[in-house]
Amino acid sequence: MSDTTRALGAPVLRREGRDKVTGTARYAAEHTTPGCLYGWVVPASVASGRVTAIRTADALAVPGVHTVLTQDNAPRLKEPDDPILAVLQDDRVPHRGWPVALVLAESLESARAGAEAVHVEYATTGHDVVLAADHPGLYTPEEANGGYPALRERGDAMRAFDAAPVRIDATYTLHGLHNHPMEPHASTARWADGHLTVHDSSQGSNAVRESLAKALGLDRDRITVISEHVGGGFGSKGAPRPQAVLAAMAARHTGRPVQLSLPRRYMAAVVGHRAPTLQRVRLGADRDGVLSSVSHEIATHTSRIKEFVEQAAVPARIMYASPHSRTEHRVVALDVPSPSWMRAPGEASGMYALESAMDELANALGLDPVELRLRNEPQTEPDSGRPFSSRGLTACLREGARRFGWYDRDPQPATREEGHWLLGTGVASATYPVLVSKAGATAQAAPDGSYRIGVNATDIGTGARTVLAQIAASVLDTPQENVTVDIGNSDLPPAPVAGGSSGTASWGSAVHKAATALVRRLDGHTGPIPPEGVTVTADTGEETAQESPYARHAFGAHFAEVAVDSLTGEVRVRRLLGVFAAGHILNSRTARSQFIGGMVMGLGMALTEGSTMDPVFGDFTESDLASYHVPSCADVPDIQAHWIDEDDPHLNPMGSKGIGEIGIVGTAAAIGNAVRHATGARLRELPLTPDKLLPYLP
Repeated sequence: MSDTTRALGAPVLRREGRDKVTGTARYAAEHTTPGCLYGWVVPASVASGRVTAIRTADALAVPGVHTVLTQDNAPRLKEPDDPILAVLQDDRVPHRGWPVALVLAESLESARAGAEAVHVEYATTGHDVVLAADHPGLYTPEEANGGYPALRERGDAMRAFDAAPVRIDATYTLHGLHNHPMEPHASTARWADGHLTVHDSSQGSNAVRESLAKALGLDRDRITVISEHVGGGFGSKGAPRPQAVLAAMAARHTGRPVQLSLPRRYMAAVVGHRAPTLQRVRLGADRDGVLSSVSHEIATHTSRIKEFVEQAAVPARIMYASPHSRTEHRVVALDVPSPSWMRAPGEASGMYALESAMDELANALGLDPVELRLRNEPQTEPDSGRPFSSRGLTACLREGARRFGWYDRDPQPATREEGHWLLGTGVASATYPVLVSKAGATAQAAPDGSYRIGVNATDIGTGARTVLAQIAASVLDTPQENVTVDIGNSDLPPAPVAGGSSGTASWGSAVHKAATALVRRLDGHTGPIPPEGVTVTADTGEETAQESPYARHAFGAHFAEVAVDSLTGEVRVRRLLGVFAAGHILNSRTARSQFIGGMVMGLGMALTEGSTMDPVFGDFTESDLASYHVPSCADVPDIQAHWIDEDDPHLNPMGSKGIGEIGIVGTAAAIGNAVRHATGARLRELPLTPDKLLPYLP
């Protein structure tokens, strides 16, 4: 094996890094063509009801305003595959912020002024936007997000809980959260000779093309969607959003290119959010800490437009050995925007509650929290009985404890002080499933000895181009600099979205297969490479259609040290350390970046981030980055990510697991457990803001 194959796993610099820092990387709202119109949405200002009149005369009188689209003149859509895309089709208002008009103008300023001049009249109805554990509308659905059964029972969890000598019964509250990527949701659409081209800020241009084709009643071959550079998504761009449909409709109606970028304050209502959850966790154990019963029950909300159920109880089905288990999701439809995916949906919110309850159990037992987790390691996946393809959680806990200096701590709470600062440490486990979907790729050898890979992957800032080049280079036995990678265009071989930590596994498997086929083709080729090159195409339909006999998950352990100001209630995270078991790491530089990014997002979840629903006005009050507080560099002075390099032959040709989301999963619980250790107070509602802590401080 030559040295060039060592490119797989090496800390290779991101290929597009220079383009981004020099401004040559172009995003969806930077593909402005001559004659382009700019759009500005008019959002509904009531929480429930119907539009009775839209008066556009004042808007049309604004200099530069070209057109105002409303339910009366907007192009008619076919029934879309996602109900949130059925915009400007009727007079309904399912929630505050729903688009009721679109102003198109020669400049962005004129479009905004025109939108402010549109007068809308409504017939309102009473609205209900508050999730409560005793809400009469709560029901148990068939499935939670991801196709998981909403209810799973093994044994008799309630009877075993009642019989357990040590019990924890606690309810944890997590308010809504919003993704807030740096690049707002934007689309630029143009028609030419009956063909629609859309530059869209999306995690998957194939999915956007499919949705546009269905909504517009077009053959998919008449649509090209390009997502070449995407400034973050965190799940909010994992499905087509209304701005793409609005831009395409407007371009068709006006015959001119249309660019639509959502203002940040509008995003909370139309691009999804992590739904709030009320989570009751009951753990029963013997006096040695061995679990006999695990129960995790979730109440959450969805919109009246469609059902989306955050699968927060699912992690409890696979984490710890217990002969008795009950996990249930209940949901209520309210007059709220449709929830959707947010980084590690289900796992991030569910593991916060489960890992907080495990810490409470350790405290009740007087047992070290790391040791408690080690004592409840399952031999097989508890919910399915399948063997794990690999399970590195114990290695992560032990290595993390060693690196963190965990066993040097005083386990007693509220005993360490530095002046008016109270110090504490906490730990939590993390897990995320290994997901993979069918993908296609091409591999081409050129006469000059270079190679070109084509796959419709999406780089949302994670370095996908770089890792795919490394995968191809390792198969082709060539330096990775000798491989060009084309991504982000729906005209390329189809590939799934960048979501569910499945992107690299899905796209990379197709690239690996295509590159392997090209090597075989070249081995049998005689003479020089023709001018057009030698090209092969492959897809992973056969491989992904086979259900694995193994339970495949990534695991991790998070350790946190916090300081709590006893005078103000402020929480400062002094150290965060994560150790992860995520298969073979394909690029150590970009992997560390992803792990750290997830941990920072988990810190925000723990301490600063929250979207609260105003019960009177029916909308989220934190609608911009001045009120929705994400962590800054000053909030993370010491953050480290390490990993156990697993040899797992049951995954994919690269032996890799997804890493984009597991970094967030256990962070909030580790910080919350550290706050409890520092103060002696157990708070069960995030974020841990000073106003919540102050009543419990000396």
